[in-house]
Amino acid sequence: MAIDLTIVWAALLAFVVLMYVVMDGFDLGLGILFAVERERGDRDVMVNSIAPVWDGNETWLVMGGIGLLAVFPAAYAVILPALYPTIVAMLIALIFRGVAFEFRFRADTERGRRRWDLAFFGGSTTAALAQGLTLGGLLQGIRVVDGAYAGGWWDWLTPFTVLCGIAVVIGYALLGATWLVWRTEGDLHARARRQSFVLGIAMLVMIAAVSLWTPFLRSELAHRWFSYPGIVLTSPVPLLVAALAVGFFRSLARGYDIAPFFCVLGWFVLCFAGLGISLYPMIVPPSLTIWDAAAPRSSQIFLLVGAAVLIPIILAYMGYAYWVFRGKVRADAGYH
Repeated sequence: MAIDLTIVWAALLAFVVLMYVVMDGFDLGLGILFAVERERGDRDVMVNSIAPVWDGNETWLVMGGIGLLAVFPAAYAVILPALYPTIVAMLIALIFRGVAFEFRFRADTERGRRRWDLAFFGGSTTAALAQGLTLGGLLQGIRVVDGAYAGGWWDWLTPFTVLCGIAVVIGYALLGATWLVWRTEGDLHARARRQSFVLGIAMLVMIAAVSLWTPFLRSELAHRWFSYPGIVLTSPVPLLVAALAVGFFRSLARGYDIAPFFCVLGWFVLCFAGLGISLYPMIVPPSLTIWDAAAPRSSQIFLLVGAAVLIPIILAYMGYAYWVFRGKVRADAGYH
């Protein structure tokens, strides 16, 4: 029996997107937390904690975009026109963030440093918000007629997409705070622990709000979430979220450093699983399936060979980088 390469590629792209969210999410979160960190030295430590890995994290974003274009070109041709404003805003914000990351250390004056810090905060927050708006716009559905986008310029902007945008900003900020709990010490570590507690509560509220709203966007979503056999897949998700919440707050209270970060990663994975349950087999809901949007089988085979080589290399490189730069980051360990 021939393997359905379209399903294989859908799973691979889902993995790539998830890797981007969890890997780049915490360093975007650090930029968001610049809003509440006033000390220059603490900001330097925050940036130093991600300096060796942040640009490698964005490899997954590039791979996801190229994979969508190459393997699901029909979906690419619909999603980009439908979500141009949010995607362009995200890319511009990532450029500002990347430039600010490097130039803030080279500012000659305190005023210049503050401006680059503001650019780093603004780029990180805007990128996170744009990603949430993009997710919400895709989840609520895109109007397609004869294989082309048939909606308007502002169709993506609804109360639901705004809620998704705020949820992603809070989620990334929580990832950033728990990363600091893991990787820093002293006053910055203590503040990050307190921030993690508050942001953890906010994150649970956002998960509940988005999860309760999503099934009512379209009737087929409600049927999938609450009718058999879909409910068999969806019912464990809130139970696992609650179990991780207990572990998260207990680990914060007991002074653990690593456990809170991985509990939050677990929340992201569960939310991503819920998203997959809601969408599959649609790649552009409510009308374009992965098979409708897929490239020819010969193209999928050719691209799969490249992916089979590149993905293990990227994973090995990133694993090695995180291992080399493991441990606490101190104020006297600089990035220059």
